[in-house]
Amino acid sequence: MRATRRQLSAIMFTDLAGYTAMMQEDEFNAKGIRDQHRQILEREIKNHDGEILQYYGDGALSIFNSTISATNSALSIQLSSIQNKIPLRVGIHSGDVVVEEAGVYGDGVNIASRIESFSVPGSVMISDKVFDDIKNHQTFQPILMGEFELKNVKKPVEVYALTNDGLVVPQRTELKGKVKERIKSIAVLPFVNRSSDPENEYFSDGISEEIITALAKVEGLRVISRTSSFSFKGKNVDARTIGKQLEVQSILDGSVRKSGNRVRIVAQLSSTFDGYQLWTETYDRELKDIFDVQDEISLKIAQQLKERLSKSALEETAKTNPINIEAYNAYLQGLFYYNKWTPANAQKAVESFNKAIKLEPEYAQAYGGLALSYSLMSFTGFIDTKKGYELTEQAAKKTIELNPEIETGYISHGFVEFFQRWDFEAGKEFLEKALEINPRSPEANQAKSFYYLIIGDLAKSLEAIQNARDIDPLSLLTNRTLADIYYLRGDYEMAIELYDWLLQQDPEFISALDFKAWAYLMNNQFNEAIQIFKSFEDGQVAHSMKPFVQLGYAYALKGEMDVAHSYLAQLIEDTKAHPESANDLNFATLYTGLGDHEKALDYLEKVVEQKIGAVLLIHISPIWKPLRDTPRFKALLNRIGLK
Repeated sequence: MRATRRQLSAIMFTDLAGYTAMMQEDEFNAKGIRDQHRQILEREIKNHDGEILQYYGDGALSIFNSTISATNSALSIQLSSIQNKIPLRVGIHSGDVVVEEAGVYGDGVNIASRIESFSVPGSVMISDKVFDDIKNHQTFQPILMGEFELKNVKKPVEVYALTNDGLVVPQRTELKGKVKERIKSIAVLPFVNRSSDPENEYFSDGISEEIITALAKVEGLRVISRTSSFSFKGKNVDARTIGKQLEVQSILDGSVRKSGNRVRIVAQLSSTFDGYQLWTETYDRELKDIFDVQDEISLKIAQQLKERLSKSALEETAKTNPINIEAYNAYLQGLFYYNKWTPANAQKAVESFNKAIKLEPEYAQAYGGLALSYSLMSFTGFIDTKKGYELTEQAAKKTIELNPEIETGYISHGFVEFFQRWDFEAGKEFLEKALEINPRSPEANQAKSFYYLIIGDLAKSLEAIQNARDIDPLSLLTNRTLADIYYLRGDYEMAIELYDWLLQQDPEFISALDFKAWAYLMNNQFNEAIQIFKSFEDGQVAHSMKPFVQLGYAYALKGEMDVAHSYLAQLIEDTKAHPESANDLNFATLYTGLGDHEKALDYLEKVVEQKIGAVLLIHISPIWKPLRDTPRFKALLNRIGLK
């Protein structure tokens, strides 16, 4: 007799599709298929440490101690069934069950059964709980099918299908009518500029960004951040492909035609399961009514996607404060330039934001953009660091004063505390306030990740950047930060793999190529690193570090000291010829590679005195590992406040 027991299990239901019809048509053949099905089950479930608890006619109920084992087993079972032309459906869930002599019970069993029941032959369907356990395993390739209300299950369940080679992935039409679906995720693609003047592109981009901001306030609605959505700009990509890459159930796209004081906006909402158009609308308005149009679009989308929100709550979410239309134009231009993420464009952004502020002196969002732009220019050394962070702080304080519910002011203020004052805990407090206002801000999560790098907690840094990546999965900056974390913790293979992905997305992403070379170097792949560093001799560099430094360091690690010293000589000559571009960090780095610790520390002390941003990571960067045990280096860490 089996003793009653309660346990947390992965539950798998399998079922032969159309078995009753098979029996009516050919009973002998149907029983043969059933027996073959059971043989496959017994073999594969045993191979994956599972247990068959119950056969019921043409189906079976099995449990596993691991969702990974259950999913591997389901994959093997289904592929064998397809090979043997057995029309099998499979559903998996994870939950608490009670196992007794008479059977197995619990909500988990019911959910697994319901998921299996609307599967299709050849597919493997899993619940959101199973997805959470397997999503980081490269063996499995799940895709979100939607959120469904299942019979006798209180809360809606997100259901995924495995898309591994050989499996059948259900079409959306095959799931209709079996369950009631709720959509709760969206990506807003950049609206196409249909104006006669291509310079109006900033306006169409800005409309999209404002709608993203409005929808992000809708509770329970997952809105993909701008960077990932805008990665599809100018590309003719099918809605289903976009849905798969961004893991969203719907997309909003459209066009903007601006002529004089008139504007026409066409917006359409589509499902990413089959590309079906859920809603479309055309707005012909005067330019002064643009804020009403944005609110109306946001409200209609929210009503489409969030049926259970009250109209008053939606209207409050969509509410926009009207401002001078010319100031708004200048603000959109500022965003357009800032989002190009280069120091030169940041300067153009500053000019546009200042123009907006001149026209609308209490324009909080414009001050927020100004603060971020000054921060970017200061961090990259495009302007004097001290002066730059003073301007950043002024703009950040003004943003908070005018509207304490805008997170950008707090993010920028946090950067000032990090880079100018080295008050890391004060900076953290500003970031926590930003995340309190907007937990789904990719910029705030990225900044929080950097804070954890500063204090040397790479695990929490990784967690924070993963949060940012969930919001902004295709962001080059977010994924570059993730790759850097792998590099800093010594996981060079993973770092190189991610740098390669970044370079596939943007072959001109030079900083990713630079750090890929450093990852090669630290992984003792000297020739690969040197080949990349030599490509920088043409003048295409990612930052102020000279190619002489990278190559000298690389040859020193390789053991070719004569070559390494020749690059030191070139660096000295270049500094004499171009004193305006002299950088003490170059000498500190190269002398570290050459093993001349005293000279390296002489220059590194100057770098610390100048408060160059890179010094905040010297305690975890492998470049400075040779210096870490020296008393002078430890004294520098204490001076900065690093551990």
